[in-house]
Amino acid sequence: MMTFLLVVHILLALALIGVILVQRSEGGALGMGGGGGGGFMTARGSANLLTRTTAVLATLFIISSIVLAILAGGHSRPTSILDSAPAATPGAPAEPAKPAVPLSQ
Repeated sequence: MMTFLLVVHILLALALIGVILVQRSEGGALGMGGGGGGGFMTARGSANLLTRTTAVLATLFIISSIVLAILAGGHSRPTSILDSAPAATPGAPAEPAKPAVPLSQ
């Protein structure tokens, strides 16, 4: 199930990238279809179609991202390093270490 969703997620990402790159840029010299007179993406209807397609692909991409995050998070419980730390026993402080070699002068 997870592998299938990952493949669908990657295909959605690639399709979204492709649809965005095909769109005509309205901001100047950016984009692939910005200049020139003739082309197959010059009609206003195709621009609306690409805008709708982008919105649908983006929505599906976000939904698949959320589903993958939920599925990935369901396998493990949140843990804290404080839970695994050894408990300190309150009481007297530990004895200082004795030197291995006796100090003689």
